[in-house]
Amino acid sequence: MLWNLRQPDLRTRHRNRPVIFGVYAITEVWCLVLKEILARFHKAALLLGFFVTASFSAASVQAQNPSTQPNPQTVSDAKSDLKNSLSSLSDLYQEDVQKLEKQYQQSQDLYKDGIISRVELEKSEKALADARAKVDDVAKQIAAANQPAPVLTPNGLIDPTSSDATWSTGNGKIDGLIRYYGKLYGVDPYLIYCTMSQESKFSAAAISNKGAMGLMQLMPDTAARYGVTNPYDVAQSIMGGTRYLKDLLKMFNGRVDLALAGYNAGEGAVMKYGNAIPPYSETRNYVRMILMRYGKKPAS
Repeated sequence: MLWNLRQPDLRTRHRNRPVIFGVYAITEVWCLVLKEILARFHKAALLLGFFVTASFSAASVQAQNPSTQPNPQTVSDAKSDLKNSLSSLSDLYQEDVQKLEKQYQQSQDLYKDGIISRVELEKSEKALADARAKVDDVAKQIAAANQPAPVLTPNGLIDPTSSDATWSTGNGKIDGLIRYYGKLYGVDPYLIYCTMSQESKFSAAAISNKGAMGLMQLMPDTAARYGVTNPYDVAQSIMGGTRYLKDLLKMFNGRVDLALAGYNAGEGAVMKYGNAIPPYSETRNYVRMILMRYGKKPAS
């Protein structure tokens, strides 16, 4: 032990004789201890270096050899997420219907009393009809979600050989315009199609209770931004909606989920929450449903 080493009693030595034996002994012991510590540190460093190298090698091999087959469990989970989203959206729309039913009843009473005009009563009636139509549409989507999942390719896209990949709005003119403007502005026509389906169900006369209009449900400010003078004109609507999608995709670095969130809630809302999907139930369900149809998994 180091504490057993004693310095010789310097008081018994001549003051001119160098007394260094004890110092040398302690120095030698400390050198041995330091050598042992350095040797062990060196071994630990070598082991750590080997571990880090092996970890990077394994990660590199895994990156170079990704799974070439889609995980059935992933597809199943995505379908389950879609059903949950549809169920949540259905509850949300049913709540809207209940509120609008009360408002319509109040409007009828006010109309009978001569407080509001016929136009205002019809506006309330139309809002209720639109809300009920949304509930019915979600019910159809829930039924469709119970059908077999679409065929997916290894990269998560819909297999173009599957029947689900062949799309049509039921109107040849609209189909042609979707493909034309998609090619013109560099936006996948199928993404335009999926967005249009969710927005208006391919109805050129569609109008929401928030004021969105036409096939692509453009708000007045958005329509004006892209030079759309008549949002009910199918060509103008598709042109404006496609340009808006293009700008959103560019703004969010190609992130389809964020572009869709921006289309639904506005790009300002996406940026407000740190370039993430805003925590709005309608927006989250909107993005999930379109992505599921588009053939890709959503990003959280």
